Amino acid sequence: MTEIIVQLGISKYMIVGIIGLVFFFMSIRYVNRLFDWFERQTFSTRNYILEKMELLFWDIPEQKVSYFLIAVSLGLGFFTLGLFLLIGRWGIGLILSTVVVIIGWKLPRYLIDYFIYRRIQQYQNQMVDGLTLLANGLRAGLSVPQSIGMVVEELPNPIAQEFSLILQQNRIGVPLEECMEGLVKRIPTEDNSMFVSSVNILRETGGNLAETFDTIVEVIRERIRLKQKIDTYVAQGMFQGIVIAIIPYAIGLMYYIQDPNTMKVMFTHPLGITATFAAIFLDAVGMMIILKIVRIKV
Repeated sequence: MTEIIVQLGISKYMIVGIIGLVFFFMSIRYVNRLFDWFERQTFSTRNYILEKMELLFWDIPEQKVSYFLIAVSLGLGFFTLGLFLLIGRWGIGLILSTVVVIIGWKLPRYLIDYFIYRRIQQYQNQMVDGLTLLANGLRAGLSVPQSIGMVVEELPNPIAQEFSLILQQNRIGVPLEECMEGLVKRIPTEDNSMFVSSVNILRETGGNLAETFDTIVEVIRERIRLKQKIDTYVAQGMFQGIVIAIIPYAIGLMYYIQDPNTMKVMFTHPLGITATFAAIFLDAVGMMIILKIVRIKV
């Protein structure tokens, strides 16, 4: 088949171009059906991302989220396939493009989870300053909403955004207790739950909120101190896990530099490709297990 194509004077670049044009015109013809099918297949993923973006205070239209998901999955997949078609590696190109499509579709979910985790950590680090301001405001004779407004004015995001949302909800008639419960749902940490519970209970039964906030601040400081100490102890285990995960790729690079023909079979022969993917998968699993072991919740 290859000899016939060469005799006809058709280059591989022309074949790739023809295939690309066919996909392009078919995509234009069935673009609405294509988007509908992808939305049906990934409705839960898109909705999950949209819900998490609300927690991050990101205002991005649903349509743009759908376009982004398709671009980072199918777009990168077809790009990868095209590159390997140009160099004549049809088999490995098809396998890698499929992997790229799957990773590209799943990766945004993990990225949005990471942004949520980072936001919660930033809020957690700001709680000491926020509760100290609340306690000072209450001692100065301000009410709880007025003290919360002082935190919004003095501190940066994300605690300013979260407390500002509480004030906005309270101004339109939502009880302060319900507003505080919403804060726990958005920032589900033990310290935040303790803070909200103390506010709601003491507002009903009476008590000194300022002293309670001072006690919570001390608890949070001790927790942060303990967490820093644990992070210091597990840093060596984390470093060892990263080194172990990198060693196989470093050895493969060394073999490739010394004798490229030895490593080419790992990317050209079906058995070598299977072994490569198996090694990458097992290496990733081992790294995840090590991270689970060294990650200690305080």
